[in-house]
Amino acid sequence: MLPSPVNFTPQVGTVLEILSIVGTFVFAASGALAAARLRQTLVTFAFFALVTGVGGGTVRDLLIDAPVFWVHDAAPAITCMIAALLIWMTPRSFWSDRALDWLDAVGLAAFAVFGAAKAMSFGIPPFVAGMMGVVTGCVGGIMRDLLAGEPSILLRPELYVTAAAVSSGLFVLLRWFGLEVPIASVIAALLGFLLRALAIRRGLGLPVYKGISRE
Repeated sequence: MLPSPVNFTPQVGTVLEILSIVGTFVFAASGALAAARLRQTLVTFAFFALVTGVGGGTVRDLLIDAPVFWVHDAAPAITCMIAALLIWMTPRSFWSDRALDWLDAVGLAAFAVFGAAKAMSFGIPPFVAGMMGVVTGCVGGIMRDLLAGEPSILLRPELYVTAAAVSSGLFVLLRWFGLEVPIASVIAALLGFLLRALAIRRGLGLPVYKGISRE
């Protein structure tokens, strides 16, 4: 018999906090890299980093009726500013053309797990909590692409939202079966990252809609 959802609501502990910090930093760095590609000023670097780093979590907190995390804690915003400054001080040649994709992959997996866990901690049903993980992992990257005037990462053929769904959904499932939060978090984040990594390296994607032939 499966345990009751009431019993598997996670508390935000050390591992989840680390995932949150890592996700914020690497997403912010990906935002700063997008500004670097456009040869923008340090102010634009900082703005791109902030929007990318906290965008998904902001939407999640608004949806689950939680205090917006970075408004009540300066650490995420400071983390974004540090990421922007580090990218600004680093020669452009240091970063490969796919560096943004890899930073985004790490942030995607980390945020998807943390987002699902936070939603569950606020009493959100498991299935919807998994969706909140996807929102947390994907929205920041979407905002970054919109600001940069680039095609949204959602429209690329490689698996993206699916990788976030694997991370958040697996975390919820593992917690449902009673696995401890730290172990469930690491397993879910690693598998989501590996799926996204395979998508980047091998171009893995879901079948596309082909429509109905009208010959």
